[in-house]
Amino acid sequence: MHKLVVLYPQPADSDHFRHYYVTTHLPLVTRMPGLLAWRYSFDVAATEGQTPYFAIFEAEFADAAAMTAARTSPQGRQAAADVANYATGGAVVIHYPVQEGTI
Repeated sequence: MHKLVVLYPQPADSDHFRHYYVTTHLPLVTRMPGLLAWRYSFDVAATEGQTPYFAIFEAEFADAAAMTAARTSPQGRQAAADVANYATGGAVVIHYPVQEGTI
């Protein structure tokens, strides 16, 4: 599995971010081909001190190639272009292959 994570710093208007993100942006994201699962939260906290992030989004893909295909698809490009419409604080995008742990 390959995971894509988007970390959102505090926006200028948190109410606009929340509303736009849920009603407009997430529906765009869910149309990306190869998307296996997704989740988000506006309740981001740090274990110590203040968190540098307002919101987080996680997406799961079968592998890096599936993620790349999704991001470069018309739906992926549309979702990426839409970020400027709500994320006035910017966005940090990271991705990585998921390693399974054992006990």
